[in-house]
Amino acid sequence: QVQFVESGGGLVQPGGSLRLSCAASGFTFSSDAMAWYRQAPGKGRELVAVIAANGGSTSYANYVKGRFTISRDNAKNTVYLQMNSLKVEDTAVYYCKSVSRGYWGQGTQVTVSS
Repeated sequence: QVQFVESGGGLVQPGGSLRLSCAASGFTFSSDAMAWYRQAPGKGRELVAVIAANGGSTSYANYVKGRFTISRDNAKNTVYLQMNSLKVEDTAVYYCKSVSRGYWGQGTQVTVSS
């Protein structure tokens, strides 16, 4: 059974940092490109970042480029999202997902507020 368990969210002040983690199971993690998505209140789910199966390439949405970094540890079946210089508009529930599979985790809430 494919599962994603996101963690690391919380309340942070503007300009602060958080590191999200996503533990994956139920499939061959090292074979799949992985992505982080987010969904803000009242808005649709949007793509934040993608990382190739071997971690060799990454891509980012323009609104997080230069502030967020996606990475992965295939030995731990885990993908990460380092978020720096957080803004109020980054407030959302963050989800990880295999690019090629239609399963979602429960997400982790990130709230940026002073």
